[in-house]
Amino acid sequence: MSETPQELEPQLSVQPSSQPEPERRLRPPPLFQLPLPNQDLSETHHQPQLQLSESVPEHQHQTQSTVWINHRRLHLLLLGLSLCAVILALIYYMHHNQQNRSENLTETETACVSPACQRASAHLSMSADPFTQPCDYFLFTCGSDRLSPDSGGRQRGQGIPGHPQNQRGDAVSPERKAQIKEREDRRLREDKILDRKNVLLQYIRETLESNDRLGSTAVQKAKGFYSSCLDTKSVETAGVEPFLELVQKLGGWAVSGQWNRTDINSTLSMLMRDYATFPFFSLSVGRDPKETAHGTTKRYIQIDQPDLLIPIEWNSKTQKSQARTQTLRPFLASCQTYLALLGAPPSSRMLHVGTFISLSSELAVAATPLHYRLSKGQLYQRMTIKELQSQAPSINWLGCLQATFDPLPLTEDDHVILHNLPYMVHMSRIIGKWLNRDELSNSGPLQTYMVFNLLHTLMPALDSRFSETQNNLSVALGKSEGVAPRWKDCVLETERGFDLVLTDLLKRRRAHREAEEIIQNIFTFFKSKLRELKWTNQTSLRRVMKKVHFLIPRLWTTKEISSEAELDLLYSKVTVSPQSFFSNYVQLLSLWQKRRRNLLTEQTEATDILSVTPVLQGNELLFPMGMFVPPLFHPTYPRAMNYGVIGFLIAKDILHLILPEIYSQSQTVHAVGECVWAHYLTVTEQAGRGRVLTLSAAQRQEVWVQYSALQIALQAYHQSLKNHPRDTTISGLSRTRLFLASFSQVNCDFDPYREFMPLEPSFLITVICSKSGLCPTNLECPNKTQQPGLQTC
Repeated sequence: MSETPQELEPQLSVQPSSQPEPERRLRPPPLFQLPLPNQDLSETHHQPQLQLSESVPEHQHQTQSTVWINHRRLHLLLLGLSLCAVILALIYYMHHNQQNRSENLTETETACVSPACQRASAHLSMSADPFTQPCDYFLFTCGSDRLSPDSGGRQRGQGIPGHPQNQRGDAVSPERKAQIKEREDRRLREDKILDRKNVLLQYIRETLESNDRLGSTAVQKAKGFYSSCLDTKSVETAGVEPFLELVQKLGGWAVSGQWNRTDINSTLSMLMRDYATFPFFSLSVGRDPKETAHGTTKRYIQIDQPDLLIPIEWNSKTQKSQARTQTLRPFLASCQTYLALLGAPPSSRMLHVGTFISLSSELAVAATPLHYRLSKGQLYQRMTIKELQSQAPSINWLGCLQATFDPLPLTEDDHVILHNLPYMVHMSRIIGKWLNRDELSNSGPLQTYMVFNLLHTLMPALDSRFSETQNNLSVALGKSEGVAPRWKDCVLETERGFDLVLTDLLKRRRAHREAEEIIQNIFTFFKSKLRELKWTNQTSLRRVMKKVHFLIPRLWTTKEISSEAELDLLYSKVTVSPQSFFSNYVQLLSLWQKRRRNLLTEQTEATDILSVTPVLQGNELLFPMGMFVPPLFHPTYPRAMNYGVIGFLIAKDILHLILPEIYSQSQTVHAVGECVWAHYLTVTEQAGRGRVLTLSAAQRQEVWVQYSALQIALQAYHQSLKNHPRDTTISGLSRTRLFLASFSQVNCDFDPYREFMPLEPSFLITVICSKSGLCPTNLECPNKTQQPGLQTC
């Protein structure tokens, strides 16, 4: 310590200000000056005060400089940090904008104002929006009721073991339950369900009811037929007279007391040729699968057992079909009602009904279900008409077939295909027996049997008393599915006779370019999805990829008719009466039979206008035009809507069609199915409650299919934006939001796999928005505790 004062000895003392500058030395501040060894402590005590007073100006100057420097450094630091933040924000914005430019609405985008878009906008404004109702939008049921934001809807999963909706009966208030019950009842009204077939029928209805008078003559005839079908007043006024007049043309029947004892085969030929009625067997036209496998496209007349009017059931013990007493009573009552409506005397009704039921029961003995015939190898048995004649001689096979397929030349050496030869042999023997029963020669049971079948064929054209009797029988047999609205029946009947006209109308109104673009883009990303899967073995992968590689997806259009003039010529002999639906319907049956005849010579497969799902034909994947109708698709819709709706449905159909058993071939299906299900249990607060809530393999596969279809559709839409950056909008929604909102409106699409979907497909929006960063807002429900850490599926 003794050295310290010496080191600090050159110190400042109090000097007068007049002291010469060279003698002044820089000293440390007096506050830090230590006392000298020989200095008094009391002196030291007073000295700092004097030194402080003398050194304040210089010290204050130094302090202010230091503070100013520190402030400057702080400002520079803050400025630098702010500049860095701005630069980082700008970089992020540019990257984010570049990445999502296809999703965000720009000021230059225009709203779609076409009539179709205006209807779609009104539809969306009345619908449950996932981004404004994140808690329960995915709990709404199908049908028009789900379009209301205030509707309660039906929760999915009822009837599925372990489903959360079956285990939380207290999660819904009584008022809510009442609303659910009410809407469940309404759901039974099929015409309100927005499934694809009903959408197509509605579109055809609008086309037939349009006031456009500029169409061809064939188009006007189709509209006239449809209009006469809707005219129920004229149908009721006509009554049964048109049918009775037709029976007289066939030689009459013993029921009315006027029967010309016509030959059974002559009557049968007329029924088959002019009225598409086949009492003793059924006819169709198709290929032989054995030849199709070798590339042969030839078609054959195919003969099968008929759809018997009498209700029967299969007895697996006796290996025979039989009629039960419980079903015979209501059937007998309905037959008596029919005869009463046709004016049969009460005294003879029971006799004719009894013989009709007896004959029907004997024919039914040899009628067997498809699975039995398949097990016995009775399907697709080929033989010549001559060989068939020798085994079932009661029917004049060549004569009946020549009348049906006139003017095509048929000989006894031509081949036909049988699907139940034992029935044909049995049927021939029964007819021969009844022809030889002398005690029934005056009652004409075989003629009555054929007239009853004709009545069933013409039932749609008769007054409501006949349809009511038919519906009452269905109810008694437990087969009632409700009465379809009249317009729907009329659309279906119009399609039977004027299918080529409706196909041509549909083809002319649809935008082929837009539809083909969606099909190709979806198929491209479907193939990409296949490569992402973790396959259990490479053999399965190669087999599927080879199959997909040679597939050619395209819109399914017909080449049968190329101009309106050809259509007019084809229907030139059809005369449509505005007030006689019965005569129009008889002509329709004749047209239907001509279409069957044409199938025998056509090389290409006829387009099914009512088809709404793709089909595989050889190496072609065909998408029917019936898929591309409003509100599922319209060329003026924003592409976000078209891809969110029809794009999703196309992707889902492809996955179902190409990968029917993907669950056993890929581990990804199991993982994704469980991941989506975990999201659902979390959002509905079912996780961790001690219950085992698991999905079956079929349910996991369906969850994967629909989730993958949504991903494929979204990727395809983004690709379309890269090719064509501009897109319109409706309701002021951004692209992604419009895509997902549109998807949520059609998730109730009905298909054979619906029963395996354990949750509303619209819930997939919550899953895809959870961590992808694609969605405009978060879909977390503010009223529920969300569990963080859910993985991206």
